[in-house]
Formats: sequence, C-alpha cells, structure tokens
Amino acid sequence: MKKYENFESALKNLEDIHKYKEPYENVVLTGLVALYKICFEQSWKAMKEILEANGYDESKTGSPRQVLKTVYKAGMIEDEEKWLDALVSRNNVAHAYKKEIALDIVRKTKSEYYDMFVQLRNTLETSWIT
Repeated sequence: MKKYENFESALKNLEDIHKYKEPYENVVLTGLVALYKICFEQSWKAMKEILEANGYDESKTGSPRQVLKTVYKAGMIEDEEKWLDALVSRNNVAHAYKKEIALDIVRKTKSEYYDMFVQLRNTLETSWIT
C-alpha cells in the first residue's frame, strides 16, 4: 500500500524531532513543524486508503476529520480526541510563522503525537495490513 509506505517513511523522518532541544533556531523549528505536518498528512491518507481497501465507503470523499471519525469507529485508533487535537495542530501549521504556535506543535509532537503515530503504525501492521 503506497500511502502506508509513505506514512512509514514520514514517521521514520519524524524520529529526528527528538534530536533537537529548545531553544530552537528558526530554521530548525520550521523544519520540525514541517516534519510533523508531513507525518500527519501521510497518516490520515494511509488510514483512508486502508479503510477503502476494507470496504468503508464513508471515507471515500472524506476530509481528514471524517476519516478520523471513521477510523475511530472502526477501531483503528483508540484516542479520537488526541487525533482531533493533532488535526487542529496540523491546521495551525499555516500560522507557524508565530513562534508560540510552532513551539506548541513541536512540544505536542514530542510529548504526544510521535507516540500516537507509532501506535498507529503498530496497529496497522498487526491488525489491518495483510
């Protein structure tokens, strides 16, 4: 599954977020936010692809929010609220030129989102990808 492979690659790149500590130089902060955004984008697109492959028609024309709601109902993710919060962070990337917003995204990625993505990968590998 191509989109799942893209997600795996994005998650591997996101591991680098743990190599950097505050205070971040501007270019580093911008790059870390971009790594988060790419991983989030690839994760929901992979989930959508897997839903479709498993006959979930609700996701065919779905927005990221619709896909997240469907994958939660399908049991692909356990914490719908965390994923919806991650979606808000993804939407806030457009405002990451404001340092506090960028820092919030990076801090949440380190404390919550990275592990959330790893859990998704593990769930997909054990229960959804044949």
